[in-house]
Amino acid sequence: MVGESGPPYNNRHKSPQPHQFSHSDGVVAVKFRLILILSLVLLAGVWMSPVAGFGAPRAPEATEATVPAPKRFNFADVHRRAEMLANQPFQANDKVLPDFLRNLDYDQYRDIRFRAEQSLWRDAGLPFEIQFAPLGSLFLQPVTLNVVDEGEVKSVEYSNALFDYGKHEATADLPPDLGFAGFKVLYPLHADSHYDEVAVFLGASYFRAVGQNQNYGLSVRGLAVDTGLPRAEEFPYFREFWIERPDRDATELTIYALMDSQSLTGAYRFIIRPGVNTQIEVKASLFFRDRVRRLGIAPLTSMFYHGTLSERFFDDFRPQVHDSDGLLMHNGNGEWIWRPLHNPTQLRISAFQDQNPRGFGLLQRDRDFANYQDLEAHYHIRPSVWVEPLDDWEPGAVHLIEIPTTAERYDNIAVFWTPHRPVEAGQQLELNYRLHFFLDMPGLSPAGRTLASRVGAGGAGDLDPSRRRFVIDFGGEALAALAEDAPIQGAIKASTGRIEHVVVQKNRQINGWRLAFEFLPDGDSLAELRGFLKLDDAVLTETWSYQWTAPR
Repeated sequence: MVGESGPPYNNRHKSPQPHQFSHSDGVVAVKFRLILILSLVLLAGVWMSPVAGFGAPRAPEATEATVPAPKRFNFADVHRRAEMLANQPFQANDKVLPDFLRNLDYDQYRDIRFRAEQSLWRDAGLPFEIQFAPLGSLFLQPVTLNVVDEGEVKSVEYSNALFDYGKHEATADLPPDLGFAGFKVLYPLHADSHYDEVAVFLGASYFRAVGQNQNYGLSVRGLAVDTGLPRAEEFPYFREFWIERPDRDATELTIYALMDSQSLTGAYRFIIRPGVNTQIEVKASLFFRDRVRRLGIAPLTSMFYHGTLSERFFDDFRPQVHDSDGLLMHNGNGEWIWRPLHNPTQLRISAFQDQNPRGFGLLQRDRDFANYQDLEAHYHIRPSVWVEPLDDWEPGAVHLIEIPTTAERYDNIAVFWTPHRPVEAGQQLELNYRLHFFLDMPGLSPAGRTLASRVGAGGAGDLDPSRRRFVIDFGGEALAALAEDAPIQGAIKASTGRIEHVVVQKNRQINGWRLAFEFLPDGDSLAELRGFLKLDDAVLTETWSYQWTAPR
């Protein structure tokens, strides 16, 4: 169910390549393994060249007043295609790629470079540019790319001239309708003179984005189907894209996509707004061919290898290694919940029931380089992603899946929203939500935030590993303003075991407050822990939530 995590773009641990979840290795029940996606590293080599210009022709103007204006392509056209496609049996793209592409090995694929002078709109003076990803090696699913110019659709034709194939020469007979593996979007995020990569769509329905001063980290998917069930997961994929040519003064880019899979089809519209905190507004119409037992809406995929709550030894010079350190939820009744992530010794699936959630997301809250000590991966500037519903979502749950992993190259965390009711064949579903990619969003969780969570042996004097001491630091402007002698209390509950020695005290080092307590497990029984700070009847912080399991 998980994909291999490699270097971010231009470093060793993540590339712009999204990851894929799969049930490989014949694993039974709900235990999953990560699929090795070496392409994460490959892409960093493929797309190292700077941006350039590949122009799509503009729609011809009418020469006579009697000639009607051409029909403008819009979301309704993709909606119609998806609806018609849903009434037909699923047919996988069976296009056979030339041996030259299918037989490319790792080094040969890495040697491919997109030619800078061929970037879409390079010489048009537009605020956005597009570069294309080649098929080959692990990228064998052709994707059709189109440009929408003044309402007219123009297909992007493949040509060997778009790429420098390095030492491995391309054959001369590759057809213009070959297709591509995906594309990336560029925009001058930091300076007008330089176009930065802000988003990439590549692999199934995966995509990523960044804002200012961010490195690629977690991935987003268009949809998840039957993730975390004791059956093979289904992977919907974008089979065709339409990229709308922007105006010269545009600050956003519109992209349409057609999704397909065995169980459903979908029409998507993405409006990308680059900035300090890049936003992507998502509109989708889904049409179901078959019943879906677990539909994952706005799925996020990330990596957590080890951190401050790890209760087993990791032989690593770095204190922490992760793309995200927690799940934040703002539920329908207004409660904010923070769930620290974990690399468990066995599969863990948690479901947080809710109705009309106000938002959820995977966050990287620890921004201190000293807590990572990685000069290449730059984990301290990996983006957080917040999902903001733009309409009412029916009763359901935020699902968190945490999978054991033995290396940081694997994405082992998945989060998505699932409606309680299974989706039936013939049903149509409309989705509208906004994605925020950021280093910090001050408006999120206006109450006291969980800044850090730590665990170790408890006991007075000699440490007793059978007792677990948890220490949680909360911070925020309101907490900082409270006097040191304020009668703040810690409210802690455990589903099993006992809570003892609850202590609340001012933490002047962070200008916040610390909650500490000891947990006495009931043998190896799993325990759900919940806690927050309060003053009289007023809740001062998020609800800290954690699932404790005995280390193995």
